[in-house]
Amino acid sequence: MSKQKISGPALFMYAVILITVITAAVCFGFYYSGASQSKTVLWVGIVAFMIVYHFWGRIIMGNVSKLFKINQDHWWFREKPFEKGLYKLLRVKKWKGKALTYNPEAFSLEKHTLSEIAAVMTKSEVDHWINEVISLVSILFSILWGELWIFVLTAIFAMIFDAQFIVIQRYNRPRILRIIKRQSRKTKELV
Repeated sequence: MSKQKISGPALFMYAVILITVITAAVCFGFYYSGASQSKTVLWVGIVAFMIVYHFWGRIIMGNVSKLFKINQDHWWFREKPFEKGLYKLLRVKKWKGKALTYNPEAFSLEKHTLSEIAAVMTKSEVDHWINEVISLVSILFSILWGELWIFVLTAIFAMIFDAQFIVIQRYNRPRILRIIKRQSRKTKELV
């Protein structure tokens, strides 16, 4: 079994996590030890901590979700009647290829069948729905530090960020499934 290459976006996430862990630790150390009572130091620490929370939560849940079987035929994953119009309005076709992908090899046509890619798309959508919940839960940190509006605002931004990936999966998967269906019909006709 070959070792999977870590993508550029994944390396970026890990680098950001490392930098923000160090930043949060230093800021919290200064603030809570009394070395600095600057609110700026506290808020830099909180922002760094929240970045770690959002990135690490996504990585952890992306790995946890691998343990569960996801039924891509479930009604939730089927294309809804309003979606085509929404995707046209959002111009998904123009920007979907520019979004960062944590693991681009998982979507490679050279390495995977269309059925495998459709399954990965479904799992990816589930991951990003879980990330939406992770973003909402982050609002609870306002109980510890106050300033509810800041946590609500960052949760909204994180949810918008994850929504793009949900949209991309929901845009692409029905197209992949139609190709699979056409290929299956052609195979049956040949037999």
